[in-house]
Amino acid sequence: MVKLRLRRQGRKGKPFYYIVAADARAPRDGRFIERIGSYNPNTNPATIDLNLDDAVRWLGNGAVPTDTCRAILSYKGALYKHHLNKGVTKGALTEEQAAAKFDAWMQEKADKIASKAEGLTQSAAEQAAAAHKREEEIRIAREKAIAEKNAPEGVAEDAADAAAEGDAPEATDEAAVEAAAEGDAPEATDEAAVEAPAAEATEAPEASAEEATEIPAE
Repeated sequence: MVKLRLRRQGRKGKPFYYIVAADARAPRDGRFIERIGSYNPNTNPATIDLNLDDAVRWLGNGAVPTDTCRAILSYKGALYKHHLNKGVTKGALTEEQAAAKFDAWMQEKADKIASKAEGLTQSAAEQAAAAHKREEEIRIAREKAIAEKNAPEGVAEDAADAAAEGDAPEATDEAAVEAAAEGDAPEATDEAAVEAPAAEATEAPEASAEEATEIPAE
C-alpha cells in the first residue's frame, strides 16, 4: 500500500518536510517513491508547495494520506478535486462543471488567505507600535530619574517652598496700596509745620512791642 506522508528535512529546531508518496512499510524518513511537494511550518502562514495534479493522481490510485498530510491536501484543494473527479467518473458532473466548481472554490480560498495575511500584517504593525510606545515610556522615565538624581540637593524643595509662598508678594503689594490710600497724613503734617511758624512769627513781634513800651516807663 502507498501512503502520502511527510518526510522530515532541515536542521534541529527548524524542520521542514517533503510531501512524498512512499511504501507504507518504509521508515518515515526512509526511501520514497515520488516527492509531490513540500511543507514549511516555520513561516506564518505555513508555506505549502504542492503539485496538485500528482497529488490527485496518487489519491485516484488508492494512496492513503496520513492525518497531517490529509489536512495539507484538504487545505490545497487536492481532496476536493479528487471528490469532483469521482463525480465526473460516476456521471453526476461534467468536466466543465467540475472545473467551474473547483475554480470557484480556489478563488474563495485565495480570498481567505489574502484576508488572513492582511490581518497578520496589521497585527504585526500594532504590536510594533505598542512596543515602540513602551520603549518611549521607559526612556522618558529613565531620563526623569537621571535628572532627579543629578539635581542639587534642596533645589526641588526650595522651588516647592517658593511656589507655596507665592502669595507673599501680593500681600506686600496690598500694603503698598493701603499706604498710598492713606497718603494724606504727610500732607497734614506739612500743613501743621507751615501754620506753626506763621503763628510764632505773628506773636513774636507783639511781645517785642510790649517789652519796648514798658522799658521806657522805668
